[in-house]
Amino acid sequence: MATATSTAVAFSGATAALPKRTLPRHLPASRRAITAPIRCSAVSPSPSAAPPATALRPWGPSEPRKGADILVEALERCGISDVFAYPGGASMEIHQALTRSPLITNHLFRHEQGEAFAASGYARASGRVGVCVATSGPGATNLVSALADALLDSIPMVAITGQVPRRMIGTDAFQETPIVEVTRSITKHNYLVLDVEDIPRVIQEAFFLASSGRPGPVLVDIPKDIQQQMAVPVWDAPMSLPGYIARLPKPPATELLEQVLRLVGEARRPILYVGGGCSASGEELRRFVDITGIPVTTTLMGLGNFPSDDPLSLRMLGMHGTVYANYAVDKADLLLAFGVRFDDRVTGKIEAFASRSKIVHIDIDPAEIGKNKQPHVSICADVKLALQGLNALLNGSKAHKGFDFGSWHEELEQQKREFPLGYKTFGEAIPPQYAIQVLDELTKGEAIIATGVGQHQMWAAQYYTYKRPRQWLSSAGLGAMGFGLPAAAGAAVANPGVTVVDIDGDGSFLMNIQELALIRIENLPVKVMILNNQHLGMVVQWEDRFYKANRAHTYLGNPENESEIYPDFVTIAKGFNVPAVRVTKKSEVRAAIKKMLETPGPYLLDIIVPHQEHVLPMIPSGGAFKDIIMEDNDEAEEWLNHEAFK
Repeated sequence: MATATSTAVAFSGATAALPKRTLPRHLPASRRAITAPIRCSAVSPSPSAAPPATALRPWGPSEPRKGADILVEALERCGISDVFAYPGGASMEIHQALTRSPLITNHLFRHEQGEAFAASGYARASGRVGVCVATSGPGATNLVSALADALLDSIPMVAITGQVPRRMIGTDAFQETPIVEVTRSITKHNYLVLDVEDIPRVIQEAFFLASSGRPGPVLVDIPKDIQQQMAVPVWDAPMSLPGYIARLPKPPATELLEQVLRLVGEARRPILYVGGGCSASGEELRRFVDITGIPVTTTLMGLGNFPSDDPLSLRMLGMHGTVYANYAVDKADLLLAFGVRFDDRVTGKIEAFASRSKIVHIDIDPAEIGKNKQPHVSICADVKLALQGLNALLNGSKAHKGFDFGSWHEELEQQKREFPLGYKTFGEAIPPQYAIQVLDELTKGEAIIATGVGQHQMWAAQYYTYKRPRQWLSSAGLGAMGFGLPAAAGAAVANPGVTVVDIDGDGSFLMNIQELALIRIENLPVKVMILNNQHLGMVVQWEDRFYKANRAHTYLGNPENESEIYPDFVTIAKGFNVPAVRVTKKSEVRAAIKKMLETPGPYLLDIIVPHQEHVLPMIPSGGAFKDIIMEDNDEAEEWLNHEAFK
């Protein structure tokens, strides 16, 4: 078998001379090139000290070991202590190597999608890179949803997949899929490793790429024969990322920051519109608000980056945001957009969004600047550095003492009083919003919250108090059902001893219910609170408002016996040896949640809620602030003929 004269194949769009090797037929000609390595030692982080030798690792530093052992040691040198890996034929060598690691613990989730969402939850809750490992074929393809989710939400992840041996690539071998091709458009970067000597450099690059600039997922595909090949690792090999490093944003220019402050000084109704890009700059953001007195609204991804119980917080904006947050953006004369991407669920009709405002957009990704909404001032930079620069300028001058937004504060306080979040109660029926409020009260807003996707997700965003960054974990951009339970487990791994609550819907929860096994086996303090309405609640809401309540396969119960709760999550949970209780009356909720929180380890609480409940307020898709729906009424019928639905 011919061996490649190149190192790893890095698929980033650059072209160079082909190595002397027959390439797999599934690689398109336009992508069958590699970039010759260029040494960049000046920008390569120093590797950490070698892990300690053990009886299971008898080799010395200069002795050969398997590629799989080199991979695991490379992970150790990147500071990894936890991985989420499910074994298979093409990844067995990696798992064998993991058993020889004195530093890394593997958390055995029961499905590759579960492990990948757990890696995402780990990264979201800690800010560190989450690592998942899967075998070739279906194991690798089961990672796809989580990789797409991580790309859209800018989550640092490294996914490592086993691949069939090099000689079998392109032969339709058992459990072969071209996972690099499959995931190219949903990863920040990916690699197919064709030389065992490349493993240290590739892993170092993968972690650097995943965590630098705009974070995102990186996939590393390693054929089984590479995992088995013996080699002596070279740990000081420099990274080969000259183009990427050259394009990383520079610190923000002082003159641009001064221009932003001049606009603030001229404004009478400024608003901060804060997104997930501020997750690492919560302290700087709070300082900036303390100095300027500018009110803050956050996106779904931005929850917790500014405390939602602060007097200047307007909570979440957008389709299901508060009336007063959307009002503020509609009436503002200056919109400071920090770490956001002007998503359609925030803006609605883009032409009408912040139409009275001058817009300042600060984001680390140049592709986001002007993509959906053209700013008056744009700064491509790390938001943390930009806020530090703004705060330094404010501290060094007396200009901020002239800021007076008192009348604007009073106007927004009036909106808060007139249009608070609220819901109706009907006897002993359990309003889902009430259950979340009780949870918020009993946890004092300190729990880490994970969710699935749907109505429960929006209610959790609206009614829980988020006080710090990385407290809220949700699949925002992709909207992936099944995210909640594994993400909560990943967060619990990243934050030992901290209570994590998965607020889930019955539809979302069922999609990764098997991960009850993991939280039981590891005795993680993950509490599952299901808001069970026996329906795909958000789709039902749209059916009610836009399709004359015609039910199109949104009932998830047993049609032959609609009076029973189906499936029986309590019985299923007990099969996993997880304590579980169901409540059906409002008067039972507080005691049940209190017991859930006081019970050590995992717990499942099944709360039966009415499916007729809608998430309000609501700005219909493609609508503007003037179209906001605040009460259950027939006005939404008119939207059946709206241009957005044609």
